[in-house]
Amino acid sequence: MPGPPQDEAALRAAVIAAARAMNAAGINRGKAGNVSVRVVHAKGDGFLVTPSGVPYDALAPGDIVPVLLDGTALGPRAPSSEWRFHRDIYRTRADAGAVVHTHGPHSAALACHARGIPPFHYMVARAGGRDIRCARYATFGTQALSDHALEALDGRRACLLAHHGAIALGATLDDALALAAEVETLAEMFLRSLALGEPPSLPDDEMDRVLAKFADYGRS
Repeated sequence: MPGPPQDEAALRAAVIAAARAMNAAGINRGKAGNVSVRVVHAKGDGFLVTPSGVPYDALAPGDIVPVLLDGTALGPRAPSSEWRFHRDIYRTRADAGAVVHTHGPHSAALACHARGIPPFHYMVARAGGRDIRCARYATFGTQALSDHALEALDGRRACLLAHHGAIALGATLDDALALAAEVETLAEMFLRSLALGEPPSLPDDEMDRVLAKFADYGRS
C-alpha cells in the first residue's frame, strides 16, 4: 500500500532546480537528458519526471509529470521519452530516490565507442563498483534501452549508455546530481589520459579497499 502523499510542490521545484543545475554545470546541454525523483502520489507509488521537449529554463512546477510505477502518466504533459528506465530503476532499486540522465559531452564521447570507464582512478568507485559499465545500445525511449540500462546498473549507481549518454542514481536529487557530475569528470579525465595511451587500471583488491572506505564515507 502507498504511504501518505508527499509535498509534491517542493519535489516539483527540486526536480526543476536539478534539471537546470545539470545544464549550468555543463554536464548536460539544451533539452537533452532528464531528471526524476521518487514520490508517493495520492494515486500510488511513482515518480515525478521532467516532461518531453520543454526547455529547462521554461519549466514551471505544473509541467513536471507524475508517473505511477505501472507506467501511467498523470500530468497534462507527456513525460520524458526515457520514462521507462526511470520507472524500472524505481521498481527494482530500493536505494534509488532520484535519477539523473545526462548527455554530457565526455560521457557521450566514450559511450559513442561503447566504452565504459575502467578503474584508472580510485574515484570510479563512487559509482558503486570497480568500474562504470556502458550499456548496450538501443533506440532511445524503448524498453530495450531500459533493460540494457538495468543490466549495466547491476551493482552500480551509474552507467553509460552506448551512443547516448549517462545515468546516475542516488538516495536524493542532490546525491544523483553529484554522482552525475562525478561521472562526467571521470569521463573527461579518462579521455584526456588516453592521449598518452591506455592508462593502467588499479587492481581489484585496491578497488575493493576503496569501495569499503566509501561505504561509510562522510558519515559521523
